[in-house]
Amino acid sequence: MSLVLVAHVFDSPGLDYRLVVLGAVLPVGEGILGGPWLLHTLLFCAAVLFGVMVVARGKRLVQRRWLGVPIGLFAHLVLDGTWARTKVFWWPFAGSDALGGSSVPEFGRWPGGLAFELVGLLVGLWAWRRYGLSDPSRRDALVRDGRLTGVRG
Repeated sequence: MSLVLVAHVFDSPGLDYRLVVLGAVLPVGEGILGGPWLLHTLLFCAAVLFGVMVVARGKRLVQRRWLGVPIGLFAHLVLDGTWARTKVFWWPFAGSDALGGSSVPEFGRWPGGLAFELVGLLVGLWAWRRYGLSDPSRRDALVRDGRLTGVRG
């Protein structure tokens, strides 16, 4: 869902969509660690965004490429409903004891979360057709360069 959401909102051929997917998937790993931890906080996402902008200051193409990671992180927070968990989302401003010791939002909504997964699967099938990913050259462009053909440009 993050890839499709970002492709439609930003409509940018210069964005590396592989990095958007990486940013969107990273927080799921906290489920193994008994999270949610830092990757589910607004502060972490903002820090990654700040880091990309500072480290690549003066290098617009590098910034544009790596902005996919914080954009994916932010998309994850929106789509998994972390924003509804005030103490985690606003950590440490809403209290410093909110991290860890519970399930990550992605795994905490079963069996109702199954409906969200089904919607994600349907959107994925739609995106496969919309972006022509059955064409090997378009698939290669996404895998090799992070380009999603069919986005403006």
